[in-house]
Amino acid sequence: MLTQPSQADVRRYFCGVYARARAGAPLDAMETLVSQWIDEHPEYHATLSDVDAALRDMAVAHPDQENPFLHLSMHLSISEQSSIDQPPGIRQAVELLAARRDDLHAAHHEVMECLGRMIWESQRAGRPPDGEAYIAQVRQRATKD
Repeated sequence: MLTQPSQADVRRYFCGVYARARAGAPLDAMETLVSQWIDEHPEYHATLSDVDAALRDMAVAHPDQENPFLHLSMHLSISEQSSIDQPPGIRQAVELLAARRDDLHAAHHEVMECLGRMIWESQRAGRPPDGEAYIAQVRQRATKD
């Protein structure tokens, strides 16, 4: 049975990947992907460079600050969804949005809004996530001016 990583596990993982990448250590495929998304976010580097502070910071709410660990996790989720096309159609929708924006990173940020909305609506209603509505929102962003 797979267990869900704790918030501390996620923070340790991202900080560890950042440290290994900076040291030039070999990275596996997932770590390479994580490192690429970390490189896209230099504003997170200071946070990722201090695992002890990142762990202490878990207990502190920063309502007006973005959570770098959540943000990077969402980049990974969208990358994984696209790589396996799950839910079906997400790969094409993300690719269409990325082509429209001429920027995969910017497209991911828009997809994050759709993903977050799908999760929020699912939790609020107590029902499974609606993958079709999620993809429709991404496609809508890709086709509007």
